Amino acid sequence: MDSPHGAAVKAEDFGLKGPRGWVFRGVGIDAAPGSLIAVEGPSGSGRTCLLLALTGRMKATQGHAEIDGHRLPKRMTAVRRIAALGHVPGVNDLDQALTVAEQLREGALLHRRYDGPVRALLRPRAERRARAAARIDEALAAAGLDLDTLPKGARTSVRDLERLEAVRLSVAIALLGSPRLLALDDLDLKLSDTERTEAWALLRSIAARGTTVLAVCSEAPADAVALRTSPKEEDVPEAPEAPGAAPQAADRKITWGSAAKSAPDADADADAGPDTEAAAENDSDSDGDSDGDTDGDTDTATDTDTENDDTKGEDDALAEAGRA
Repeated sequence: MDSPHGAAVKAEDFGLKGPRGWVFRGVGIDAAPGSLIAVEGPSGSGRTCLLLALTGRMKATQGHAEIDGHRLPKRMTAVRRIAALGHVPGVNDLDQALTVAEQLREGALLHRRYDGPVRALLRPRAERRARAAARIDEALAAAGLDLDTLPKGARTSVRDLERLEAVRLSVAIALLGSPRLLALDDLDLKLSDTERTEAWALLRSIAARGTTVLAVCSEAPADAVALRTSPKEEDVPEAPEAPGAAPQAADRKITWGSAAKSAPDADADADAGPDTEAAAENDSDSDGDSDGDTDGDTDTATDTDTENDDTKGEDDALAEAGRA
């Protein structure tokens, strides 16, 4: 398997706002190629949407990011070509009705059909099968998944895999395309301490080969480049006003993001424009450019009204990505 040069990941004041408020905002990062990046935070803090935005699957509404020199959100198609997703629930779930061998063959077929060179489709069938088998073996080795250790070998049903085995399978499928950036969601979900250690060791080995790795987790390891998200704070109850006291300014809320900024005064909020809807970018751009550029610069979100901030903004944005 090829060992591609990893993608540098940079972002400045990166944010996404949906119909019900900010999903994440104020995100900044500067990670070198081949880095192990951990998006750390509690569930509902915009971690998955941030992962999808950095891999070109969801359109940001504030700030910008650069993945291997491709600027987001303008060049989402170009980023999708070099970034592969491991398991992201609701976006690319493994097919529970298939066996492990069938899932791998399907991944190799899709890669050859949509991501591989056109000349690969013109090779003799025997040669195509041999190349696909070799690539699958290399991907399994890189992911640390030994089919002989499974209950029924390659014929084991995907639904019968343990959680860590399913993670390794999703990583192997993602590596079939030799991506520069590999992204996984909920890496440490339902893993024991021992399994969590093995999972991070796997990602370190992939990063050591040159591929940049981006993983969502609840707790980042000490050697990873940590990118933290945080949920909005609960509203603080207003204290009763004393008779004749001057009216108090409305309480402000803290929005998502590792570098969230305080919202401006309510007077500024009244002048702000309507919310910008967050939507997943289709695989083909509206202007037809081959490099994935969109017409003009993407407007950044200027509405700082956080009255409707809640976790439903993330749910709406993720649902849009699942339908893309």
